[in-house]
Amino acid sequence: MRILITGGNGQLGTALQGALAGHTLLPIDLPEVDVADRAALATAFEDARPELVIHCAAYTNVDGCARDPELAYRVNTLGTQNVALLCAAADIPLAHISTNEVFAGDDPGGYEEWMPLAPRNPYGTSKAAAEVHVRALLRRYYIIRTAWLFAPGGRNFIHAILRRARETGEVRVVTDEIGNPTYAADLAEAIARLIATGQYGVYHFVNEGACSRWAFAGEILRQAGLGHVRNTPILSSAFSRPSSPPPFGALHNRNGAAIGIRLRPWPAALADYLQIEADSPREATG
Repeated sequence: MRILITGGNGQLGTALQGALAGHTLLPIDLPEVDVADRAALATAFEDARPELVIHCAAYTNVDGCARDPELAYRVNTLGTQNVALLCAAADIPLAHISTNEVFAGDDPGGYEEWMPLAPRNPYGTSKAAAEVHVRALLRRYYIIRTAWLFAPGGRNFIHAILRRARETGEVRVVTDEIGNPTYAADLAEAIARLIATGQYGVYHFVNEGACSRWAFAGEILRQAGLGHVRNTPILSSAFSRPSSPPPFGALHNRNGAAIGIRLRPWPAALADYLQIEADSPREATG
């Protein structure tokens, strides 16, 4: 199958190129193609002639989105509308990558795929609006929500915790933000399995288990051999930031599990990530 991957150079786009190695892959990304530029995107479509699009491209800096909501809308909402319109014109399916931040985060029980969207910040709003376009414009689509993505070689929460621990000997992490740490390689494998089924719909693909940012940091330190580093629990009200993430953002994978697609527990995925980083020629803290 000919598969166009937007955001092909990002964490998930890179992982997908490994998970879908048996297909003809056509990754596009900035600066060559901006999904918010309809004409440039249309040219890329004409050149690629895809049979499926996986739309990973997004502005995912949640604080940046809060500072510049118009940019968040242009990339995440208008960009997705452009992709969906081109898929509709070509009558091909779209796999759209979304986020747990489309939910309010006020339900301690977490979120299943059918629950109503109620974003609380500009990033979540732009991604919720993107989902509306996908649903309205296409008859064949996958909406895949994920959370707290990490991959080797990138800047992410794990990288930040390890750097801070090694530089200062202590970390301070919030206890009132709950989510699902998700390894990009595991997410990519789940997406590869999903598109092979043709079972269109909405899916929550996250590594199994939910935790607070503080608990996630504690496990990172433990597995990295830094269990002696002080990990102080704090509340999000203790510091100021432009965005307000959902306090209870845990996702439940009901629809994927029903067709046999599950992701392993997040501590096991974290262990693989840390091993790959340790084996990398560059410093994990670099």
